[in-house]
Amino acid sequence: MSIVPEFSKALLTPLGAPVRAVDTYVEVPFDLDGKKVIPDGLIRVRRGSKEWTGLVEVKTGKNLLQTQQLENYLDVARLNGFDALISISNEIPPMPGQHPTPVDKRKLKKVALHHWSWSYVLATAIVQKEHRGIADPEQAWILGELIRYLEHDRSGALELEDMGPNWVTVREAVSSGTLRPNDKLAPEVVARFDALLQYAGLRLGRRLGTDVTPVLSRQEIAAPHLRVNAQMASLVQSGELFGAIRIPHAVAPITITADLRANQVKCSVEIGAPQDGRATTRVNWLIRQLKDARPDVLVESFVARARSGNAALLKDVREDPKLLAPDSTKDIRTFQIALSMPLGSKRGGGSGSFIDSVLKTLELFYGDVVEHLKPWAATPPKLRDTDVKDVRPPELATTALSSQDGPEDG
Repeated sequence: MSIVPEFSKALLTPLGAPVRAVDTYVEVPFDLDGKKVIPDGLIRVRRGSKEWTGLVEVKTGKNLLQTQQLENYLDVARLNGFDALISISNEIPPMPGQHPTPVDKRKLKKVALHHWSWSYVLATAIVQKEHRGIADPEQAWILGELIRYLEHDRSGALELEDMGPNWVTVREAVSSGTLRPNDKLAPEVVARFDALLQYAGLRLGRRLGTDVTPVLSRQEIAAPHLRVNAQMASLVQSGELFGAIRIPHAVAPITITADLRANQVKCSVEIGAPQDGRATTRVNWLIRQLKDARPDVLVESFVARARSGNAALLKDVREDPKLLAPDSTKDIRTFQIALSMPLGSKRGGGSGSFIDSVLKTLELFYGDVVEHLKPWAATPPKLRDTDVKDVRPPELATTALSSQDGPEDG
């Protein structure tokens, strides 16, 4: 971070640090009530008279952040007038801005608490080096070495590979229809799924070179329990976990639904239909954009003021576009394109796991469908030529008065 300015800027600017050269220190000792405490690192940024300082606490592998340790460092930061404490671990919180470890909120009045997962640090490094660029070749090489290190199996920076100890119990309760709204184990599974959505966005963003983020309402961000309540209600009623991610410049957010009863994961996207032309013309407009998509992609059309749509597999729509437009007098307003795949049941990572099936379906759906979709745009009107000569045949010319002529002058 102290050597590659573009990398430190990408990480620190969202935390409120000024854009300037960064000084970094390792294991700086502090005295806290007669006891020596040693955070893993300290970051300091100076810009003129302004100074921003953050302590850093790091965990690798499966080691978890500890509440008491974080609270000690928050006290050190407050006593020394520092701005923030940054924790780094393999834990991924269920929502952006949330911290995976509970701390006394009174300690956050003067010091901000931030968290980076190792997946986030790695994604930021890759996007900066491979897509946004590093000006200095030597600095680019150094950042490349960090990436190579973090991607190594023994670095301690782990991929998300576990749905948690309650996964099997909750999954079986959902499948049998015995899950209750007040179940004590299910919220932990809900949190893991939301963490999976964040991780999926980071992983996809590494390949696309952009920031892929979960779609959350303002109410859900301000009150995370609303999201948990909605997920719990969905699990009990339909056996589904759901969410969406937003990709910059994509036609729409991608919705991800994991149906634990049907053992299916579905990725879907909605796109507005053209607002002119016949119904089959609008269907053909969509088919042309999906010329290379899998034949088992499901396409559904929706007309105005209708509760349900007309659905068919893409391979059949290619043969007969009227499957999506059985009534040519009705205007198609939107299309939904979806891909469903078998949902893995294993708690851990790897082939046949829940996590692997969600990640692979999302990346397959984006590459096969979403990246090829463009929204419809009306053709701009053309200027009318005002110098067009009268080309009417002589037999159509007349000098007779019409109702549009004024009264004759006397």
